[in-house]
Amino acid sequence: MSKTLSREVIHRMPKTLLHDHLDGGLRPETVLELAAERKIHLEADEPDALRQWFFRGANRGSLPEYLEGFGVTCGLMQDEAGLERVAYELIEDMEAENIVYTEVRFAPNLHLDGGLNLEQVMSAVIDGLERGRAEFGVQYSLILCGMRNMDPAISLKMAELAISFRERGCRGFDLAGDESGHPPKDHLDAFHLCQRENFNITIHAGEAFGKASIWQALQYCGAHRIGHGTRLTEDMTIHDGEVVALGPLASFVRDHRIPIEICLQSNVHTGACDTIEDHPFRLLFDQHFRITLNTDNRLMSNTSMTDELEVAHRIFGLDAADIEKIMINGMKSAFIDYPERCRLIYDSIKAGYNAMRQEKLI
Repeated sequence: MSKTLSREVIHRMPKTLLHDHLDGGLRPETVLELAAERKIHLEADEPDALRQWFFRGANRGSLPEYLEGFGVTCGLMQDEAGLERVAYELIEDMEAENIVYTEVRFAPNLHLDGGLNLEQVMSAVIDGLERGRAEFGVQYSLILCGMRNMDPAISLKMAELAISFRERGCRGFDLAGDESGHPPKDHLDAFHLCQRENFNITIHAGEAFGKASIWQALQYCGAHRIGHGTRLTEDMTIHDGEVVALGPLASFVRDHRIPIEICLQSNVHTGACDTIEDHPFRLLFDQHFRITLNTDNRLMSNTSMTDELEVAHRIFGLDAADIEKIMINGMKSAFIDYPERCRLIYDSIKAGYNAMRQEKLI
């Protein structure tokens, strides 16, 4: 029987986070203040009530409905001050959870309604992230998103923008949004540009649509990582809760060590899984896929990395060594230079867990 880990111990563990949306992680207090400054009406007027309002809206078992709350948060991020503040507070929140490295993603074209241009949007977000990094020491990378329900020409423009900011910490391109009816191969021009420019690609796939979306993300679009990937089990033979055989797609993902960015609680909220207990996390872990654990949208899903790891420990029986392995998976899969990945693995993650072992906390 593995040792029961308290929330305080899980909170102290060094962490990595690869899948977190900038516009899905605002503090309720910040939403209230930005809305008051911009004279925007909200459905609640105090932080806890507002947090619950966002969560009720997101927790309806539907990805399109889950995404509705972003209209509110994006509406508050249409000027440089709002964008810079949200980015800075993200890094501060990461440090408060002992996250040593994070990757934050957003779609800059959703922040132009206030008259900013794309370069101003990018600069404001990077200014906030850099101010946070300098103050709190959390390392980060930025990922830009194309939106699969929008014109593929916009995705190409976002890919061009991401590549142009690679020297300022932008290290990846993603395709996000409602999967159903919007296959990733519609956006091939953006992905082919990333491939020609040796740029990192991660794609939301296998969340609201089946294994075909994962296959397209990998074999048409050249994804280096898969966001969510819960429907990969459709390419497995499972009997009595055990994997009997892997199909060719699942074998490819496992054998080529393609990272899967798992987000346990949001997968329930969007309807990708009926319950946490139904999530394929344990199947993937036991079959030695390279899985990572992530928050997705901290505000919408009312979660944190500590919450996600606590759920994994309680429901799936992860012990401290399992959690350390998954955090190292995250660092191995990060879109930063290899020497920096190694430095963070040995100096921050392994050193932190070893110190906790010396104290007999784990």
